[in-house]
Amino acid sequence: MVNRNILLIEPGYRNKYPPLGLMKLAQYHGPQGKKDNVRFVKGEDQSAMNTAWDRIYITTLFSFEWARTARSIDYALELVGNKANRVFVGGIAASLMHDAYLSEPRWRGVRFIKGLLGKAPANSLQLDPFEDELYSDDVNGKPIEDLVPDYSILSHIDYRYPVSDAYFTYASRGCVRKCAFCGVPTLEGLQRDTNSLSDVINGISSLYGEKRDLILMDNNVVASAKFKEIIDEIVDLGFERGAKLTRGRQKLHRRVDFNQGVDARILCRDPMYMRELSRIALKPLRIAFDHLGLKKPYSQAVRFAAEVGITDLSNYMLYNFHDSPSDLFERMRLNVALNEELGIRIFSFPMRYQPVTRPDRGHVGKKWNSYFLRSMQVVLNATHGIVSGAPEFFRNAYGDTFNEFENILFRPHHYIFNRVWYERLGGKAEFEDFQSVMSALSKEEKIELLEFLCTRERNHYLSDLGILSAGYLRDAARFFVPLPKEVEVKIWSERKKFRVSECRIPEIPDDELVEDAALTDQDIKPLQKSQKKRHNVVPIYA
Repeated sequence: MVNRNILLIEPGYRNKYPPLGLMKLAQYHGPQGKKDNVRFVKGEDQSAMNTAWDRIYITTLFSFEWARTARSIDYALELVGNKANRVFVGGIAASLMHDAYLSEPRWRGVRFIKGLLGKAPANSLQLDPFEDELYSDDVNGKPIEDLVPDYSILSHIDYRYPVSDAYFTYASRGCVRKCAFCGVPTLEGLQRDTNSLSDVINGISSLYGEKRDLILMDNNVVASAKFKEIIDEIVDLGFERGAKLTRGRQKLHRRVDFNQGVDARILCRDPMYMRELSRIALKPLRIAFDHLGLKKPYSQAVRFAAEVGITDLSNYMLYNFHDSPSDLFERMRLNVALNEELGIRIFSFPMRYQPVTRPDRGHVGKKWNSYFLRSMQVVLNATHGIVSGAPEFFRNAYGDTFNEFENILFRPHHYIFNRVWYERLGGKAEFEDFQSVMSALSKEEKIELLEFLCTRERNHYLSDLGILSAGYLRDAARFFVPLPKEVEVKIWSERKKFRVSECRIPEIPDDELVEDAALTDQDIKPLQKSQKKRHNVVPIYA
């Protein structure tokens, strides 16, 4: 039974890494496996309507991408003439929101797969032998999870992932922690080691050529009992510190990235961990700094890193969970102090918490409010999600004290994004008027204003002003009315006429940035012919 038509679909969201699960399914069905005809599409590609599909697989990523994923499922059902038993949906969101997907009436009969495809293919895919389903007799085959990913399918689409010239694999799965904000315990369970790194990497090289980088998707690699053996294997595979890959006349610096970050609570226990990590071409070292309670172990881990010459660091900073804006500011400010003291380079990537079972981005933590969250997102959009530990950059973007940071969050959003214009150029007089009016408000009036901003639609601010008390409060609220598009365009046009010194975003390669769909909330168009390259060195604010 060969030459069946198999379609792999990744919904049309922007993401950094290729879909590893679909790549393994492609290996199962492709030339090295069942010898089926495999095609991969991104989004709802209408050209796929021309084929009769025997099976369709859809991957899922972020739970808040429910709407985009739903479009892909509906599209798949249309492709198979509503023969729902031919459609399979798996991945992160399908696992974490399994019951929600199952309960959707229009998707009745679709196979929603929870967790990893770690059993024999027929068992993992829930195939029914009594229905004579395709490959339902494959009850003893190698688990799909353990197959070498098929890189050839990436050429089927025009979308280009920021990271592609890399081996994507795991040295361990699961985690020893059970953090309340994390979906890993549900997805992968307890910490355990995986199959040999060498087998996967050599398999990829033999089929698809040697890759430059090694991206390890482990959740907590330093918690592995075989941590030293993992490092030894990485070195033996050609990813020692300073390693280069020769391609023709080029010598390319190789890079190892534990992209999910490492655990400061373990790193701080013994300098051994950093000594081992310093043996490999690690760039950057990513350390999780999820709450202020980790300040001491995080600081110690950074010091251990500096001692062994690891100077390129990055961290994930969860916010909007149990933290407050002051908690986040203190964590970001700590990196400035560590940068200055140790002479290293630390970049932070604040990651907004959303419950792993929520289908949108609407969650507001108890110590945050929706307006401040949106303000934070505007700042991060302007800085491409980066918080540099460089003092000048940090002060320009976030202020030098928490009071300054809070005042930035309380600004009209067009003042935040067009910051140079309003602080130093043509909008300066208006900005000074805004500051004067805000300083005249009482504490109670500021609370009332903030409630107004949080509970009213931005486009209705002007029409809803009447619910506020007349006087300074209503005068202050007028500044928050969004600018008409033509005014925004005019500001950008006028801004280009001025030459002013600006603090610029440090250069960070795309493949070292983090994946945060909230910063690129737009659809991918199928068969996109070109993508504009994002330049890293641009002004923080226009």
